[in-house]
Amino acid sequence: MRAIPSQSQSLRTHSRDEMIDVTDLVGKLAADKGVRDGFVIVYVPHTTAAITINENADPDVQHDILAKLQALIPKSEPYYQHGEGNSDSHIKTSLVGQSVTVLIEGGRLMLGRWQGIFFCEFDGPRQRDLIVKLIDLESAGGD
Repeated sequence: MRAIPSQSQSLRTHSRDEMIDVTDLVGKLAADKGVRDGFVIVYVPHTTAAITINENADPDVQHDILAKLQALIPKSEPYYQHGEGNSDSHIKTSLVGQSVTVLIEGGRLMLGRWQGIFFCEFDGPRQRDLIVKLIDLESAGGD
């Protein structure tokens, strides 16, 4: 087993709430490091952004997810106390999550036919980081 040093990828978001498909980016990092069998952990080190796996065939799904989150967790509520005005972003992030783990077999991400990995922005636009940790299960120790 070989743990490959974490790689930080910079992302630029363009709106307050958006989902960016990072599937190809993650797959390319795994391929570039020669991981044939193992797994990848994709982590978001922000309190107002998240990561999830969901459908990537129809962009209406991303629209619907964001619309439902906005309806359930509005930007303003009379009981919000956080002074920065982004309490909704923190709540959305807590619900969606900070990381996903995806298996890699035969050099391919083991995602379902319609699945993709999405970076979720809830307080943009901003410059963001995405941290990718690859574990190669084929390598003998010390490689």
